[in-house]
Parts: sequence; C-alpha cells; structure tokens
Amino acid sequence: MKSKVAVLKTSPDTVLEDYHKLLKSIDYLDFLDKSQDVLLKINVSWHHWYPACSTTPWQLDGVIRSLLKDGYGKDQLVSTHNRTVVVSDKKGEIGNHLRQVDEDLHGIQKVRLYEKPVKWVEFKPDKPFRVLGKIFPEGVKVPDILIGKNIIHLPTMKTHVFTTITGAMKNAFGGLLSERRHWTHSVIHETLVDLLRIQKEIHPGILAVMDGTFAGEGPGPRAMIPHVKNFILASADQVAIDAISAKMQGCDPMKLDFIRLAHEEGLGIGDPAEIEIVGEDISKVNFHFVQTETFASRGQKVIYHGWLKPLENILLRSPIVPWSFFASRLYHDVFWLNLVGKKRIKEALATPWGELFKKYASVETIPDPKGFESGE
Repeated sequence: MKSKVAVLKTSPDTVLEDYHKLLKSIDYLDFLDKSQDVLLKINVSWHHWYPACSTTPWQLDGVIRSLLKDGYGKDQLVSTHNRTVVVSDKKGEIGNHLRQVDEDLHGIQKVRLYEKPVKWVEFKPDKPFRVLGKIFPEGVKVPDILIGKNIIHLPTMKTHVFTTITGAMKNAFGGLLSERRHWTHSVIHETLVDLLRIQKEIHPGILAVMDGTFAGEGPGPRAMIPHVKNFILASADQVAIDAISAKMQGCDPMKLDFIRLAHEEGLGIGDPAEIEIVGEDISKVNFHFVQTETFASRGQKVIYHGWLKPLENILLRSPIVPWSFFASRLYHDVFWLNLVGKKRIKEALATPWGELFKKYASVETIPDPKGFESGE
C-alpha cells in the first residue's frame, strides 16, 4: 500500500483552517491512539527567530486547534522540548513566539526532556542498532515520558549541512538522544534510521506536520536563505514526507542516505513513485535549492570525515569539547547574525508571513478565525 503525503498551498489569512484541512485529508486521527496523550515535538533550531529555521507559531497553533476541534482534551496535549549545547529552547520558545501559543493561548502541558521529573531509561531494540550501540556501548537511553505516547513532529522545510535536507526524521534527533548526540554526526544517516526504529517501537502513533510557508536554502538549519513558498505538508510516514520535501526542494530523495536506508529497511517509503500525494499537484514543483556549507560546518566535517578524524574523540568527547560549542555560538550568534542574518530577518518581517509572525508576539493579537473553535 502506498504511503500518503498531504500537500497544500496556504496563505497567512487561511493557514489555521488549512492545517485542519491538511490533517483531515490524511485521516490523521486513524494514526493516533486516542487513549494516549499526544506529544507535540517542537523544533527550535535557534533561539533567535529566523525564517524556516524553527517550528512556526501558526504551525503549532493550527495543529493544537485541529486536535482540540476533533475531540482531544487540553490535558492530552503535551508541548515537548529539548535543548542543545548551542541553542536554548527556553529563549527560543519566546523568540519564535511558541510559548505564546502553547502556554499563553491554549494552556496545554509542557515538558522539557532534560529536566526532572523526566528520567532517561535504557532502550533495548528488537534487533541490533546500525550504529547507536557502538557509539553508546554503555546503553542507549531515551526519555521515559516518550514511551507509550503518540507523537506529532513539527519540522520545517529546509536544507541541512549534514543531511542535505532535514525534516521529520531528524526532528527525533534532539528528543531521543542526550546532549552527547553530536557524537553521532559522523554517522548521522545511519543514526536517523536507528532513531526511526526506536520511534516505531515506543510510540503507538506517529505523525509529521511540516511547515513550508518559509523554506530555507543553503547551510541549514540556521544560516540559510529564506524563501516564501506557501506550502504545508503532513503524513503518518516520516520517510515519505521527508522524501516529498526533498523532491520539492530539488533533490532525488533516494540519493539521500537516511531516506534510502530507511526505505530499504521497510521503515517507510522513500521512492516518490510509491507515494500518494493528496491535495496539490506538485509534479512540476522544484525549488532548485542548493545545500551549501558554513565556515563552522566545514570545520566539523574535517573532524568527522577529514584529516582531523584521528582527533575526533579528543576534540568532541573530552573535557576540551566546550571549545566547539563556544565557536559555534560565536559564529552564528555574533558574526553571521549581525553580518548577514538581521538583514534577512528584516526583509522576512516585511512579508505577509512576517506580519503574521508579529501578531503571535502577544496572545491578544493572535488570529482566532471564525468557525474554528480553539477548544475553549
């Protein structure tokens, strides 16, 4: 049976209703266990707002409204966050106008996977991992709160310096692995396949809802060129939605190792010929995106794959490792943001989507479309 991916064109005036239409078009409730909570896995790739970088406020809002409208209670929805060694989710949820949605507007639960009472427990797979068992020989641990819960991933459509494109599959990277997850970058494609296997064993229901209102080209996930594309996507197959996103961006998805390996392992469908598209005709859609590098990512790849490979453990797994975190923050938050990023942010804020983003700065100005009950 073909996997199904819904693709819709949207606008700032209709995006909340369009997210509901998107989800209904794939009969999304059929893929969730109504007896269990739904984790909304937020993607904060930068604590600054930058177009296409992190989960958008209307994406989170549209999914929450859809779930409430279709019978879920507020107490069943959990906004789920992780942090990284270079990005603060607490700053990011404010800067990206996400706290204004989940906490201020809808008042749903929130969990930070790195804080108590969350416990990290050992996960033993049905069959050996591709790579995680070697990287973490002491055992692979996952947050206990994820086990037995439905999950909806909320990625954006963008390129990435390590995986060419990033989306639903990589959205699990932050949630399922500890802050030592950077140890896996040299085998990132195999890691994403291992993480998908974990998800299929611990979650009764999995969905991905991707925002491509802005899409990011270049050295993602932060130093990108944002483009207004007006697309939103949804699927119960993480491999399929990433494959369609890759195809729309101009890639052959089966040439991306993480998609091809997951397809070959039967974890999803990565061949677009075997995927049913619901909604828009995207047969001629091609963004012609080009994935490029930053100075920081080039340096990382020299460590993971180049002449510094023999020093990988010393540079990234020893007490001197904070040097790399400091270098990344210095490059992105100081140098690149001030030299390039702020100008692009200003231009994006002048677009209709930028105007909508500004409305999400306060609960009083967040749109509340007629006929779309928010569950109040």
